[in-house]
Amino acid sequence: MDTIFLVLSLFLPRVSLIIFYFLHQVPFNNVPFIGDILLTVFLPRVLILIYVADNLGTSSPWFWIHLVAAVAVYLTGGKYTKKKMRKD
Repeated sequence: MDTIFLVLSLFLPRVSLIIFYFLHQVPFNNVPFIGDILLTVFLPRVLILIYVADNLGTSSPWFWIHLVAAVAVYLTGGKYTKKKMRKD
């Protein structure tokens, strides 16, 4: 698995998946093509976790770094969520 993909996907997961798809360098995975598309659109960090687990294993530091980033992002929410919570 390419280190550039791992670092870029940590900060911009959806963009990195699209870039590497058009470069034909998507990591090997067991997810069907429709699953790749749906996960890229709706849950890109989950798809990257699947890629890392398939290629590097769950004992890899990259897996744990991406897992912590995914949990942090999903728990804290985005700017829209924070604005909506303040208004209520």
